Amino acid sequence: MSAIRLTDLTLGYDRHPAVHHLSGEIEAGSLTAIVGPNGAGKSTLLKGIAGALAPLSGGIALAKGKRFAYLPQSADLDRSFPIHVYDLVAMGLWNRAGIFGRIGAKAAHKIEHAIAAVGLTGFERRPIGTLSGGQMQRALFARLLLQDADVILLDEPFTAIDARTTADLLELVRRWHGESRTVVAVLHDIETVRQAFPQTLLLAREAVAWGQTATVLTAENLLKARRMVEAFDSHAAPCQRDAA
Repeated sequence: MSAIRLTDLTLGYDRHPAVHHLSGEIEAGSLTAIVGPNGAGKSTLLKGIAGALAPLSGGIALAKGKRFAYLPQSADLDRSFPIHVYDLVAMGLWNRAGIFGRIGAKAAHKIEHAIAAVGLTGFERRPIGTLSGGQMQRALFARLLLQDADVILLDEPFTAIDARTTADLLELVRRWHGESRTVVAVLHDIETVRQAFPQTLLLAREAVAWGQTATVLTAENLLKARRMVEAFDSHAAPCQRDAA
């Protein structure tokens, strides 16, 4: 059973394509990395799956009745917003309590448990603007824990954070996988992918390879991906498949 199905999908900005004619499925309960050189369209693809970017052509089919959670790149987040760690984490309950929902004793216990699970006990009243990159990412993962989603989309979740935080958050990712949740993550560190992600999509605006990580991340495929991205014309118009 697929959690996400892509059918001849093209995504881009201002009618300029960033991902071309991508087709394939991400199985429910799988742990999948999306990798590729800079400019390969990885974050664009995740935005499309999350519904933040409409396709130029083709389609994205999501499993019905499943809850989705999306964590964008840290660079896309406004750290100046005047909010404390506790309130940031509590946002994970909005899908059930609503924006103005009252936080009762049961909800408060869940929030405290999520904060403890990511190692931020004692940081509840800290403004998010005072957090380090790793601490902020821990808080965002705590929010994801509360969202209790079936499908979790992570865009470069381990970029610019320390090794200890990366290891701790990877354990949460493994936990989600063990709970049969579907996790899709855009990553740069190939060794992390090899060690922790059974499935990989190697992207270079198009799919270079998609399947078992060991068979996808070969030296030949990685070189091919780099050359494809270097040769890509970012101002090209969306291409059309021949009818044949």
